[in-house]
Amino acid sequence: MNLSLGIVGLPNVGKSTLFNALTKQNVLAANYPFATIDPNVGIVPVSDERLYKIAEIAKPAKITPAVVEFVDIAGLVKGAASGEGLGNKFLSNIKEVSAIVHLVRVFKNANITHVENSVDPTRDIELINTELILKDADTVENRINTIKRNARFDKDAAEQLDHLTRLAAHLNAGFLAIDFNEPVSDVVATERKSLFLLTDKPVIYLANSDDATSAEAIEAVKKVVGNKTVLALDVKTESELASMDEDERKMFMDELGIVETGINRLTKEAYDLLGLISFFTEGPEEVRAWTIRKGSTAPEAASAIHTDFQKRFIAAEVCLYSDYLTAGSWVKAKENGKVRLEGKTYIVKDGDIMIIKHNA
Repeated sequence: MNLSLGIVGLPNVGKSTLFNALTKQNVLAANYPFATIDPNVGIVPVSDERLYKIAEIAKPAKITPAVVEFVDIAGLVKGAASGEGLGNKFLSNIKEVSAIVHLVRVFKNANITHVENSVDPTRDIELINTELILKDADTVENRINTIKRNARFDKDAAEQLDHLTRLAAHLNAGFLAIDFNEPVSDVVATERKSLFLLTDKPVIYLANSDDATSAEAIEAVKKVVGNKTVLALDVKTESELASMDEDERKMFMDELGIVETGINRLTKEAYDLLGLISFFTEGPEEVRAWTIRKGSTAPEAASAIHTDFQKRFIAAEVCLYSDYLTAGSWVKAKENGKVRLEGKTYIVKDGDIMIIKHNA
């Protein structure tokens, strides 16, 4: 499945610099608003040590990691929901992503201008959230007007109207759609999903701070967003790390006491936030990681490889990652009784190594 994350925030908070660090692309990062006009899109491999441990044993011709698509969406400003700063164009780009990375500026640097002329994480988060909420309120109101005429005669339309009316009140009170999660029927859930509401998307709040203020930065953001996911990241340092070769990067990280790059932490948080896991396939031609939803059955996992495999699924040979490493090969794991044959109801576990049997 495709995992895409949209990077949003005010102008000059470090979005393009973060994108450059993520993708190692030379995207324009300038000290003025709207340096990004169209969204930049980059495909970033997921760093997963297990993939390379499997490859050390299998010695394949090719190693293919799972990937995340990052979309650098141009800076939003006050009034974006009504078109300020090309706001409608920018907001429409957010509809396409799986989740949002909301980058918040906490660092202070007089040489980098702030669109609101001061650094205030609370104000900035509320400003962006307000614009997203206003856009969603407009979307919901338009849908209410569309189905209202049918609600008197159609039970499903009446149920949808009832839910959307309450959702509109929730949005107009200044709250995110994702926090309005009353139990609904499948018909209503499908209707709401079809709206692609911006604030229905999961969010990772990323505090862009220097080392000295990282703990303080997380607290500053959490005061505003409560129990939402918050990470602190020194975007400037991450950009420097991305420009180094592997040996230089390791030495620099050791000097700074960095165990794992912030970019790897961000990717892992995205997987957790969206309820995603990885399984692996191995062989002499390729070792590959595949991204699926937690709780997927073996046939559903097989569809990640090819849609026909789900329809024509027969069974799956499955080995735990730890058993595979202990055995030292797929053949040895099989000889040791560590490879199981699983059917259509098997729930795939994170790290499973699988061979899909099918008649496609």
